Formats: sequence, C-alpha cells, structure tokens
Amino acid sequence: MNRRSRGFGPEICRPSTMAAEADRTSPGVRVKPALITLVIYVDVTHATRVVRMTLSSMVVSRDWQEVSVLECILGGLQMNVTVEREPQQALSRLSRSKVDALIVDCDLNGSSHFLRELPAISKSKGFPLVLMGRSQHIQSLAKTGALFSFEKPISAEQAVRTLSAARNMILDGRLRYHRPGLDVPVSLKRKGAKVAEGNLVNLSQGGMQIRADITADTATDLQISFELPGSQTDVKAQAEVVWKDQRGNLGVRFVRIAQPQQRALQLWLAQQFLEN
Repeated sequence: MNRRSRGFGPEICRPSTMAAEADRTSPGVRVKPALITLVIYVDVTHATRVVRMTLSSMVVSRDWQEVSVLECILGGLQMNVTVEREPQQALSRLSRSKVDALIVDCDLNGSSHFLRELPAISKSKGFPLVLMGRSQHIQSLAKTGALFSFEKPISAEQAVRTLSAARNMILDGRLRYHRPGLDVPVSLKRKGAKVAEGNLVNLSQGGMQIRADITADTATDLQISFELPGSQTDVKAQAEVVWKDQRGNLGVRFVRIAQPQQRALQLWLAQQFLEN
C-alpha cells in the first residue's frame, strides 16, 4: 500500500487535566507534565472513512499518567473520554447516562466493589468492559464479565489493539440492527412466477421489509433486486420470507448475497447511520 493510501500522523496529547491537578494540589512537588506522542496507523480505505464517528468512554482511575495515555489513544480512535476518580461516583454516573465503553483500573481502591455492583447496570446499558491493572490485580474476565484487558504500565501498542477491537465491536453491533426507513422500488421473483414489483420499507445488513401485492407464505424463496439510493449500486440477493401481515408487508432475510454487494450494503448503511 502506498503512502498516500494510508492515514497516518502523530496523535499529540497534551497533559491531562488530572496531571495539571496533581501539579496544583501537591505542595512542594513539581510534576512536569509529559507530552505524549503516539502514532496510530489506520488503514484509510473507503470503509474506515465512512465509519468514522465519535463514541463515548469512561475511565475509572486515579493513575493520571496512565489516564493521559488512554486519553490519547481513545482520542485517536474518535472516542470521547470521561474520567472518574471515585468508583462510587462512576456507578452513579453510569446509572444516569450512557457510555459506549468502560475502562476500569483494578489497582484503584474500591474497584472490586465497583465490579461487583456493575452487572446490574451493564446488563441494561450493554457496554463492553475493559480492565487494566498490574497482573496480580486484574480479576478473572469470566468473573467480572469483562471482554478485554491489558496490563499496567500500559503498552501503547497493546492498548491500541485492545481498544480498537472494543470500538469495532460497538460499531458492528450498532450497524447490524440499524434499519433506515426507505421508499425504494424493489423487484421480486418467485420460482415459477413472473417478476413482481414492490417497495422497500426498511433495510438492514441481514434483511428488509417489503410492501408488495404478492402471495407469499413464510419460508418462500425470493430473488430480490434493488438499487441503493444515491449509490448507483444494484443489489441482488436470494432471500426467504420470515413473516407477513394482512397489509401486504413482508419481512425477508437474506440467504445469499455476493460479497462485493454485501460490502457495498454495509458501507451504505454505515453512511446512513452517520448522517442520521
């Protein structure tokens, strides 16, 4: 890949607010804020240019040096950062507001109690949990329900890899169930029948809702063809009827779709998600 096709450059982080606070509140101690420079290489294909959005994260830690590194990495991944120094305050905030990812410092006093109380909140909020800490303090992932972890002191390379995986999981979950409303012509073909016309009502990665004046029972196989609005991309797929109602609405599931068209559909849905 040539130099032009890769997005790269230093993500320069200024000292965190916690660093500045330590400088002001520690009499006789002069903390020299460090300028942290990370170079995060991102493959800027059409896919990554489209799926570029700001997510939210919370870091529960008092370790301002590690927090500074995390603020830099998360900023480079287009994730806003809220820092909570007190576990109980973090629980209170989480109960009132939504975050996309939570990073907990297991070295922090009170973190064990925090992690015991967290499941009641995280089940309803649905955010991925990331643990960080020294190896002897990181609890079992299975016990806490965490999906990711990394050790302190933070390796920037490991943290970028771990947090990128968490971010991709968040985006994938959102896009999988995103269904933009549409009013687009669609062609339907059943075995042994003529081509029928209908209207596309909504669309997702896995299927669509169609309004059409045809007779089709559940499990009926269909050949579907339509154009993605504004993209000049024709999508053809084999599909199966999974539900119907008395008003002519059909819910269909994609059974087979060519890989290039599947990718075009994913990118189009991502674009609609960002614009709305």
